[in-house]
Amino acid sequence: MSNKKSAGNLNTALVILEKSIPLFAQSGYAGVSMRDISKVVGTSGAALYHHYPDKQGLYLAAMEHAFSDMALSIQSTLDIKGTPEERLVHFTTNFTDQMARSPELRILLQRELLDGDDERLKLLANLVFVKPFKVIKELARELGLDCDAHLLAISMAGLILFHFETESIRRYLPGGLKKHNDPKVIGKHVAKLLTGMLGK
Repeated sequence: MSNKKSAGNLNTALVILEKSIPLFAQSGYAGVSMRDISKVVGTSGAALYHHYPDKQGLYLAAMEHAFSDMALSIQSTLDIKGTPEERLVHFTTNFTDQMARSPELRILLQRELLDGDDERLKLLANLVFVKPFKVIKELARELGLDCDAHLLAISMAGLILFHFETESIRRYLPGGLKKHNDPKVIGKHVAKLLTGMLGK
C-alpha cells in the first residue's frame, strides 16, 4: 500500500513539473503563480505545496527536469569512441537536432538570461548546466586548439544556439534560404567551422 502511495506521489510530482514547464516558458518565472500551476495541473494549492514548498523550488525542479534529457544526451553523445574531431561533429549535429525539437528549452533559457536574477542563475548553473558544460569543456580541451577551453566550450554551444535565437529575423536578411533553418545543415555548418580551426 505504501509503495503504491509513493508511486502516486512521484507521478503527481512529475505531472506538476511537466505541466508547469510550458507555463514558465510562456510567461516567465514572475508571470506564473502557484495558483496558475494548480489550475493547469487540476489539483489544489495544498496538494501543490505538499510536493513543492515554494515557487522557486518548483521552478528549479521544473528546469532541472526540462533540461535533464539534454544533459544526458550531451553526455552520451560525447561518450562515444572516436577522435576528438569525430566526437565534435557528433556533438554539433546531435545538439542542433535536440535544440530544434525543444523550443520550450530555448525559451526557458532565454527568459532566464533576460530576467537576470543572479540567485536563480547561480542555482540553475549548479543544478542544471554544470555537468553537461564540463563534458563539452573536456572535449574542447581534447581538440588541442591554442585557445581557452572554457571560452571554446561556450562558443561551441553558442554557435548553435544563436542560429535558433535569430531565426525570426534571419529570414529577412539577404541570401537567406529555407535550408538555413534545417537543423542538419546548421549542425554540419558549425562542425565544419570548428573543424576548420583544426585545419581538417
